[in-house]
Amino acid sequence: MEIVIAIAIGILAASGIWLILRPRSFQVIIGLSLLSYAINLFIFSMGGIKVGSPPLLDPAQKDLTVYADPVPQALVLTAIVIGFATTALFLVVLLASRGLTGGDHVDGREER
Repeated sequence: MEIVIAIAIGILAASGIWLILRPRSFQVIIGLSLLSYAINLFIFSMGGIKVGSPPLLDPAQKDLTVYADPVPQALVLTAIVIGFATTALFLVVLLASRGLTGGDHVDGREER
């Protein structure tokens, strides 16, 4: 399963970087979203998966290795919220830029 997750992270990151390097603003926004998905999946996979482990502390349990690690889950949840807000901001800037320049090229000039 680790190889499947590693391949998925690699494909998402490569696709995101390729789209970031494109000349259109919408492609750059989608590329940033794909790159953030790859990073979130990487952070989540580094936390490890413990099936059946309680996330809350039990006073009767003295061994701390049986608990699930909540830090990667909290980081990914925070990153998803920030990524959504950033994407919304980028879309508003894209619409304003398209209204002012009449195109959606990153540098503001159409290639001919």
